[in-house]
Amino acid sequence: MPSAKDEAKEESLVPAQIEFRGVTKIYGQVAAVRDLSLTVRRGEFMTILGPSGSGKTTVLMLLAGFVAPSNGDILISGKSVAAVPSYRRDQGVVFQSYALFPHMTVRRNLEFPLEMRGMKAVERAERVDRFLDRVHLADLGGRMPSQLSGGQQQRVALSRALIADPPVLLLDEPLGALDRNLREQMQDEIRSLHKEFGKTTICVTHDQEEALTLSDRVIVMRAGRIEQTGTPEGLYDRPATCFVANFLGEANIFEDPAFKIEADEAQPSGTLAMIRPERICLAAATAPERPDAAHRQSVTATVNKMIYAGPLRKYHVSFGKSAFIVRQHVGSGQEIFEHGDKVRLDWLRSDVRFVMA
Repeated sequence: MPSAKDEAKEESLVPAQIEFRGVTKIYGQVAAVRDLSLTVRRGEFMTILGPSGSGKTTVLMLLAGFVAPSNGDILISGKSVAAVPSYRRDQGVVFQSYALFPHMTVRRNLEFPLEMRGMKAVERAERVDRFLDRVHLADLGGRMPSQLSGGQQQRVALSRALIADPPVLLLDEPLGALDRNLREQMQDEIRSLHKEFGKTTICVTHDQEEALTLSDRVIVMRAGRIEQTGTPEGLYDRPATCFVANFLGEANIFEDPAFKIEADEAQPSGTLAMIRPERICLAAATAPERPDAAHRQSVTATVNKMIYAGPLRKYHVSFGKSAFIVRQHVGSGQEIFEHGDKVRLDWLRSDVRFVMA
């Protein structure tokens, strides 16, 4: 099996497709992006994640050429594009609002970017047919965008962005206008299209699940700066700060615990202990210990409330002044606890993480 060092070396050999070098964007007195340095590898699916006002959309607009940097440089395939207008950057862009031409049919929406590039009519028709078939819209080419569902419009928008074969694909909150079921379907579609076409893809979203599901790498932004970068699993399992831990799902962070936290690794200075809610096991206070109890820490706590959420039950429990959130997958024959019940919480000491405040 390759070591982490070998994997890092192999990863470094992948050529950079996009580079931000010390990029800052200032609006009036506000720095929307501050001294951003970032490399995106060729063929990578990278998602920029963050709350409103974090600067993630500004990064995408800078890359698309819709706004110019105040300082720094942006390179695509080794060439500076900071002064290159958007229409000369050869990028496919998909917006949350789809931005389809409302007066054109689906087929004409797909044909238009090919026509602008001077492709012959026969070749245009063949390529449009292929893409309509690929996104399961072969029978809907004659419809207007207003006659399509949200998911269908998003498929058209993705096809229009890809049909001219751009080297870079930019996605701006691409699934934000869809309901949950459609979002999950379109996540599958986007993953499939990325695997098939291999485009270097930059996606901006505030949806944590979307970022973790789609991406090779995720960048978490805060106040115009990068807070942490890593693989989806790496960021979720080992967040560096309280902000990242709380933004990527729920986290139990113990600022002043009512008991001593035990862990397999020493706690670095200036950090707080953290454990994910799904890593905590919950049982009746009188239940027998688990077989691996020697590797676990346990406390007896009181249930404050239980929230049923379909496949999960979420418990809010407390031990003295320490509060816990515990997520438990619903199973048949499972004991259900109510307000005031005494329960035992236990977790593997190896599941404790330490984050900067």
